[in-house]
Parts: sequence; C-alpha cells; structure tokens
Amino acid sequence: MTSQTVHDECAKGEPEMAQRRAQLLSGIPLLHLSEPVAEIAKELVARQIIPTKAADDAIHIAVASVHGIDYLLTWNCKHLATPRIWWPVSKVISRFGYTPSVICTPEDLIGDED
Repeated sequence: MTSQTVHDECAKGEPEMAQRRAQLLSGIPLLHLSEPVAEIAKELVARQIIPTKAADDAIHIAVASVHGIDYLLTWNCKHLATPRIWWPVSKVISRFGYTPSVICTPEDLIGDED
C-alpha cells in the first residue's frame, strides 16, 4: 500500500529518477488521506514529535495507522524508523482510537540473512 504523499515525494528530484520511482509505484493501491489522517498528522507536528520540516513523515505515520497497516516500512531513520519516537507516536495514535503501525526499515522486518 502507498499514499499520494509518497507519490508526491517520489516525483521530486531528477526527472529521470522521478519517472523510474513513479513506474515502481504504479499499480500499488493508494490509501485515502482522510480527515483523521490530517488531524493525527497535525497533532504529531504540534507536539513536536515530528518536526515541521518533516510534516510529510507525520502523514505517513497517520495514514498507515488509520488504515490499519501493520508495518510502515521506511529507510528514513532520522524521523521515522527511530525508537525515540515510538512511545510518543503510539500515545497520539491511541488517543485518536487507532492502533499504531510498527515503523521499521525493510531490513528490520525481514531480518538478517547472515
């Protein structure tokens, strides 16, 4: 699953690479960016759990949780796949009545094959 926010991020940068990213995303179902998603994302930024400059990361967290996605996979270890945000994120998500998604890298989910 993905969201329009991911598509928007992938469209940035060098045009040829942006086109390649768009091709990789084609056919992957989009999750709806609903009002609860916007409210949760706004709260994550307002509480400074996610910095204002990384507001799209708050949308990623919110959209995954609102849609009941078990795992939010990312290589963004600065604002997303970092243990320091887990507790405050889960408190906000739970306050809105949702279960927070586990945020991790693909490698964390798959494990080390060695």
